[in-house]
Amino acid sequence: MKILRSSAICLLLCTLVACSQENSSDSTHDEQTLPAGRTGDNIPQIAEVFKVGDSVYVRSLAVEADTNRLWVGTSLGVNEIDLASNSLVNTFNRDQGLANEYVFGIGIDGDGYKWFGTNAGGVSRYKNGDWKVFFPMHGLADYWVYAFANDPDGGLWIGTWAGANYLDRQTEKFETYVKELVNEWVYGIAVDSSGAVWFGTEGGVSRFDGANWTSWNHDNGIGGENPDALPFSRNTGLGTRSRHDLGVLAGGKPTYNPNYVFSILADHDDTIWAGTWGGGVTRFQNGSWTNLMEKDGLAGNIVYAIAQGADGAYWFGTNRGLSRYDGKNFYNWSIHDGLPSNDVYAIAITPAGEVWVGTRGGVTRMAVKESQS
Repeated sequence: MKILRSSAICLLLCTLVACSQENSSDSTHDEQTLPAGRTGDNIPQIAEVFKVGDSVYVRSLAVEADTNRLWVGTSLGVNEIDLASNSLVNTFNRDQGLANEYVFGIGIDGDGYKWFGTNAGGVSRYKNGDWKVFFPMHGLADYWVYAFANDPDGGLWIGTWAGANYLDRQTEKFETYVKELVNEWVYGIAVDSSGAVWFGTEGGVSRFDGANWTSWNHDNGIGGENPDALPFSRNTGLGTRSRHDLGVLAGGKPTYNPNYVFSILADHDDTIWAGTWGGGVTRFQNGSWTNLMEKDGLAGNIVYAIAQGADGAYWFGTNRGLSRYDGKNFYNWSIHDGLPSNDVYAIAITPAGEVWVGTRGGVTRMAVKESQS
C-alpha cells in the first residue's frame, strides 16, 4: 500500500462543503453482484491503493493523456501522478498557487492548462509552473466551482453554485447562464458529439444546443422511485442563495432527492447518463429517461461519478461502492474488496484501460491482471 503525501495543511473545516460529507456512508452492502469468473473476463481488479490520509477526501480525478499524468483533487490540495511509474511527482496547495486546497473539479483544456475548481476559492489555472486565479470579479459566476467541460470551439464550460459559465479562453471573457438552467447549482457538465451541452444540477438536467434550452426533472423520468421509503432530503439550495452542505445522510441513514444530479456523461453513442441522489443512474435515449438502481445490480442508489472506458463499459461511483456495467451485467466492489471507502466520488480511466477511483482516504488503481504463464 502506497502513500501520497499531501502537505500538512490545516483545512478550514468551518467552510460548509468541507464539513459536508464527512458523515460518510461507509455502510456495508450485503449483496454483491460478482459473477463467478470475472477475472477471466478481463475485468480490472484492485491492483494498488494509494493512501492520502483517513480524513482526506479525493473529490476529482483527471487523466492527461499527452503527458501520461493523473491529476488528483483532494480536500488538501492537488497531487500529480506519473502514470508510467504510478509515483507522486508534485503536490500543490496554497503555497504553490491554489486559491483553496479543497478541490472539487478538474478540467484539462486543449492547450494543456489544468483548471482546478475549488470550495470557496474560485478557479485556479496551472501549466508548467505558472498559476492564474479567476474570481467573480473576473466574471466567474461563483467562488464554489464543481465541473469543467471543453467546448468544440475551444471554449471552456464551468459549473458553479450560481449557474454555468462559458469562458472564451482567448479573450478570457465569461458568459454566465442562470435563469436558462433548471437550477443554478451545477455539479456536472457534458458535451455531446453535436456540441450540445448537458448540465447536471440540483433540480434536474438542462441541455443547451447553442440556440435552445431544454430541461428535465424527476417528473419527466429522471431518477427511480423510492422503494425503501427513504426520507426526502431538504439539504439543498434549491430556490435559495443560502449555502448548504453536500451531506447525503440524515441520522446516519441515506436520504432521497431524485431531482439532484451529481454527475453527467455523454457516452460514445451520445446517450446521456446522469447520477442522482437516491434515484440511481438514469439514461436518456430516444427522448425518454430510464433508470438503473440497486434492484438492477447497481452498488448504490446515490451516484456521485460516471465514466466510460474505451471498451464501452460504464463505471459508476456510488455511496455503496464501485460498479462496472457492460450493458447486461453489473460487477461491484466495496470496502470488502479493498476500497478505502464505499463512497466513490471520482473515476478516471487511462488510455491503457486502467481505472482510478477516488474515495475518502485514498485513490485506488484497478487493472486487468496479467495472465500467468
